[in-house]
Amino acid sequence: MKTLAIGLMSGTSLDGLDICLVEFEKQHQWTFKIRKAETVPYSVDWENKLKTAICLSAEELLELHSEYGFYLGQQVKDFIKKHELRNIDLIASHGHTVFHQPQKKFTLQIGDGRAIKLETGLPVIYDFRSQDVLMGGNGAPLVPIGDQLLFSQYNACLNLGGFSNISLQSDNKRIAFDISPVNIVLNALAQQLGESFDKNGDMARKGTINHSLLEQLNLLDFYQQPYPKSLGIEWCNRHVFPLLENTAPLDSLATFTEHVAQQISKVINENKIKNILFTGGGAYNSYLIDKIKAKTESQIIIPEKDIVEHKEALIFAFMGVLRMNNEINVLSSATGSISDHCSGMMA
Repeated sequence: MKTLAIGLMSGTSLDGLDICLVEFEKQHQWTFKIRKAETVPYSVDWENKLKTAICLSAEELLELHSEYGFYLGQQVKDFIKKHELRNIDLIASHGHTVFHQPQKKFTLQIGDGRAIKLETGLPVIYDFRSQDVLMGGNGAPLVPIGDQLLFSQYNACLNLGGFSNISLQSDNKRIAFDISPVNIVLNALAQQLGESFDKNGDMARKGTINHSLLEQLNLLDFYQQPYPKSLGIEWCNRHVFPLLENTAPLDSLATFTEHVAQQISKVINENKIKNILFTGGGAYNSYLIDKIKAKTESQIIIPEKDIVEHKEALIFAFMGVLRMNNEINVLSSATGSISDHCSGMMA
């Protein structure tokens, strides 16, 4: 039985909306084919709305939740029309994270799935994280279910997006956790220098590593905590950006890139990972990748463009399919919740 699903993903780095149409089939095991995939860049207006959403009043945030839902629905409609798509079974939408404080039992991804359904007329699964948080989990990372069932040929999978997160098999269970901020910080520093991001890490190459700052970053409490654990923009605002204020942006870029490379290679080496799949926008940061390669003997695999750029959207589409089938789509070993469960609101 084949299922056609569209996955929607908007990451914290605000580089655009990922839309991915995937065909899934289950025989002995799950297989997938990406049929169409693209990233729709945000307009300046939408980028600002999403960037400042954390500062809105409750009333304004509810308004944005609806508005963004209709925006997502319109983008899917345009995608379907552009590619002349038919027979789509469902849409699975991650939404855009505004708040993520699992220790206080809440997380918020805006983009009302009911609005997406009203725009498209298709079944929609959304709000994948809240149930896990209510069950005592971190609500993240969620992609390990896809890593386990769709990418099992790799010892580990690592995503370099707004944050870096890893999933791997350990003692017959899938463990996963956030490692460090990545593009959420690097992009902000690049923007101080007039660029939207640090292409290939070229600006970081020109900077000088501030070893005192590097030591302060490496000593942050999060890195000493046991997994499962996850990060949010609030943590960066509280702990990372204040440390960078007194260092020139170019040197901050060089230092933070080194910091990310050290934290990632430390996790790879501690877990004795032989081969690891790298995806996400940060996989194109050749300076960062070279630094990680220099610090570990693990084989680092960067796959085809569609998987590098759309793996998260692909896995949210897969989570939607599992939800429609009432199958487990969140692993407690990855999030820390009280049990594996089937998550997602249906519209």
